[in-house]
Amino acid sequence: MRRVYVYKNKCEDDGKLMAVEDSIETFKSQISLHFNIGKENLKLYSSNGCEIVDLRVIRDEEKLYLSLDTNSSESCETVTNLGYFSQSSIDSERIVSDWITLNVGGRHFTTSRGTLLAKEPLSMLARMFADDNNVYLMNPSATDSTGAFLIDRSPDYFEPILNYLRHGDVILDKHINPKGVLEEAVFYGIDSMIPHLNQLIEESTSNSSSNHCLTRKDVVRSIILTPTTSELRYQGVNLAGADLSRLDLRYINFKYACLSGCNLSGANLSHCCLERADLSHANLEGTQLLGVKALCAHMEGAILRGCNMEDPAGSRAVLEGVNLKGANLEGSNMAGVNLRVATLKNANLQNCDLRTAVLAGADLECCDLSGSDLHEANLRGANLKDAAFELMLTPLHMSQTIR
Repeated sequence: MRRVYVYKNKCEDDGKLMAVEDSIETFKSQISLHFNIGKENLKLYSSNGCEIVDLRVIRDEEKLYLSLDTNSSESCETVTNLGYFSQSSIDSERIVSDWITLNVGGRHFTTSRGTLLAKEPLSMLARMFADDNNVYLMNPSATDSTGAFLIDRSPDYFEPILNYLRHGDVILDKHINPKGVLEEAVFYGIDSMIPHLNQLIEESTSNSSSNHCLTRKDVVRSIILTPTTSELRYQGVNLAGADLSRLDLRYINFKYACLSGCNLSGANLSHCCLERADLSHANLEGTQLLGVKALCAHMEGAILRGCNMEDPAGSRAVLEGVNLKGANLEGSNMAGVNLRVATLKNANLQNCDLRTAVLAGADLECCDLSGSDLHEANLRGANLKDAAFELMLTPLHMSQTIR
């Protein structure tokens, strides 16, 4: 049931809150009873001075004004003043402006009326500020002390909605949850924005569940909490781009792990399992790789300058079948390393110690071996097409290679 405020005059000093009845005659009868006036000449006027002849046009909590249809000067003055009052005072808040300021949850947003109406003409914001003859069709809302229209919603989630109405793209800052923006889009009726937000939520959920990358903090915490007698396993874990420099990572199982783009400079990876791990474009400069097992690991474009793979205890680093295409191993100590059938095409092996290394069947095409020590290295079946051997420390014996 609708409620209305009924006032006897424009000063609103004699008013009553009444329920709207089924018919206008019944409603007038109730008004006549409460105000102690005759209903024969009673007329009802809205705030804009129009006479009300149908109760269906009355909105909830609307203000109505009374007038007696007589020839007395007082009644004429009442009607005249009512019209003057409605235009000068009541409608002052409803006069259309091209620029609108909204107070959303305590934060002010200034925008044009065209922005609110153009893209979503049926939205709540558009209906709030739609006009007819330079007057808003409905009172938008209460205003604060600065005249901004009050909306009790989250300003953080409203900002991307307003930007969407401005340029049509859904752009969210990192700290903004798309689920919160979706709730506000539904509330404001911005229907065309909802599918975009649902897609963002779906992508965010899938990324967080399947592609979550561990950080240095996660690795350090697990190292501290794991007893030295237990094996620490990161098998298949995503550590892409993590900063693991200068950490003691000995004996950790990184099999199938994604370490692409990791910073492992100065770290100790001795006796680690890196079998089929992805270390593409990782930085392993100065890393200790004693006795490491990196069978078929992917190290394309990795930086391994100054690495040490020679174990005084005699254990050999196994890099059999590893992909080191375009990798930089300049100055590394790789004595005794097993690089059988490894791919080192276009790799930089300048000044490397490759004594007794196994390079049988390795692809060394266009590889730079200038200044390297290949004493007693096994190069049988290796592809040495266009490889550079300038300034080698020991001559390469023909029996070491067959092609």
